Amino acid sequence: MKLLDKYILKRFLSSFVFTVLIIVLVILVIDITEKTDDFSESGATTMQIIGYYANWIPWMANFITPLTTFIATVFVTAQLAGRSEIIAILSSGVSFRRMLVPYMIGATLIAISSFVLNGWIIPNSNKPRIQFEMEYLGKQDNQNHSNIHMQIAPDTYLYLRTYNNQSNVGYNFTLERMEGTELKEKISANRISWDDEDRNWKLVTWKQHTLDSLRESIREGREMDTVLNIFPEDFDNEYRSYDGMTLKELNDHIDKLKLRGASNIMIYEVEKYTRFTSPFAVLILTFMGVIVSSRKTRGGAGFQIALGFLLSFLFILFFIIGKSIAEAGNTNPALAVWYPNIIFGTISLLMYKYVPR
Repeated sequence: MKLLDKYILKRFLSSFVFTVLIIVLVILVIDITEKTDDFSESGATTMQIIGYYANWIPWMANFITPLTTFIATVFVTAQLAGRSEIIAILSSGVSFRRMLVPYMIGATLIAISSFVLNGWIIPNSNKPRIQFEMEYLGKQDNQNHSNIHMQIAPDTYLYLRTYNNQSNVGYNFTLERMEGTELKEKISANRISWDDEDRNWKLVTWKQHTLDSLRESIREGREMDTVLNIFPEDFDNEYRSYDGMTLKELNDHIDKLKLRGASNIMIYEVEKYTRFTSPFAVLILTFMGVIVSSRKTRGGAGFQIALGFLLSFLFILFFIIGKSIAEAGNTNPALAVWYPNIIFGTISLLMYKYVPR
């Protein structure tokens, strides 16, 4: 690595770290201000709050990585351009493409680190953060769930009118086993409850219908123990549960939801694909950042930095729109979360090709 590469890479990475620290600090102050009343009313101790923010800071820092990378790129490049260093570099025979190399090396290091953190490390620290928010910040659903439809096997479907997470008791239970389009077995019960000791479900006031060709047999009883492919945790509160899942856990959960025919699968698929698109966003935004800020302007670096913030805002806007469309089930989730990268990548290539460098 040449001296020039080390110089640019060092300035780029140090500016990135500085930008992350400043923006996270600003967001942290705002977040604490907004939640002060909630903390005092919830009864959370000082150590619990400190522990919460110890897990919150890495999550937030990694979440804003594409944008902080872009801002750091614009800041560093605009400073180099303002001091005529870029003119000197290009005049010495170094091509613009060659000057991009240390930027892309730094962006690649950031992207790989972000992917590893977001895929395996931060989800584990998110688990206590999410638990804290549910317990002390009121981020939890009603403990009673109603009208639950669930596919628990390729040919078996479950229905519950209501289920209570606290007591692990459900009412108006129905289980149907199909063969193609034909109903083969149906079990219904007034109540279903979980037995912790035996690790099975207890049906109360149950009735079983079995259909065989043209014959139907009916059995009924007061109580019956049964084993089902569901557990109480399947009815747990799902508030931001995807934040606490590693990539493997996320894939397994998506497969389980697909098997059961769940309606909220898009939320988890969007999260999965976002973890893959985010590292590419770092590379694309770094490339764009160098292009928009590499020219020396009379007004100094202020305009270029302001332009960087504007483009950052547009990137966030496109990301939110794509994510909302995907979660609503109106488009393919993989394509939706790739929209910002595709749009900004195309703009970057056009700028690189047609804008004087």
